[in-house]
Amino acid sequence: MMKLGEKHFIALEAIVEASGKIMEIYQEDFAAIAKDDGSPVTKADLASSFIIREHLAKTNIPVTGEEGEKADFEERKNWIESWCVDPLDGTKEFIKKNGEFAVNISLIHDHKAVFGAIGSPVMRQLIFGGQAFGAFTCSYDEIYQQDKWVELLQIEEVNEQLMVATSRTHHSGNTLNVIRKAEGKYGKAAFIKKGSSLKFFDLVAGKADLYPRFAPTMEWDISAGQAIYEAIGGEVLHAETLEPLMYNRPNLTNPYFIAKKKVLDL
Repeated sequence: MMKLGEKHFIALEAIVEASGKIMEIYQEDFAAIAKDDGSPVTKADLASSFIIREHLAKTNIPVTGEEGEKADFEERKNWIESWCVDPLDGTKEFIKKNGEFAVNISLIHDHKAVFGAIGSPVMRQLIFGGQAFGAFTCSYDEIYQQDKWVELLQIEEVNEQLMVATSRTHHSGNTLNVIRKAEGKYGKAAFIKKGSSLKFFDLVAGKADLYPRFAPTMEWDISAGQAIYEAIGGEVLHAETLEPLMYNRPNLTNPYFIAKKKVLDL
């Protein structure tokens, strides 16, 4: 396995500092405004984005993400390597003050998510890694104390009761169809309902076996989780082609997808 390099630690540092600012604002009375697409944004989203981009600028690797200007594909198509950032994933959950929001950073190389990190500002916990590194979890205070990192184990079996991760707010007939198909092979499912990319905490821990998503997401919502999950025996597949999701595409909206343990047979 490769060791994490300086650029990977810069990403972890960015999440920790951005999370601190997010939590400062979380304790305040704050307002949300609607973006052009109707989704909400708060000053926490913008402050986190500024901090992360300031950190990632040290790597001289271009950035695309939820907030800030996005380069046209004519420029992006020439990027071999790029960062993909969601400075506050789960803004609706942030506004509800239910704690279910996260900070996502992934490194994209040749359209593949090769490294990802997801931080929970509330729990002050990170999951991070990629296929070349393995996957790990640690507290925000332990990013430079590698003896305290907990290596995430390879996923080798489906839970005794099928466990399905789902969004609190997005459901569809197609989602239910995938769940019913899985139930036909593994028995009745139980559900873990959670907002944002925090669902990947349950996936990489093996607590969830399946996460079907037939509602819109963007590249910065999923790429970090995919990089980490693939390192330990998970997969995030295009719902129609069943090929792994790819990134830095002309359209930054993801296709519908199914995240699952490789050992789970659909």
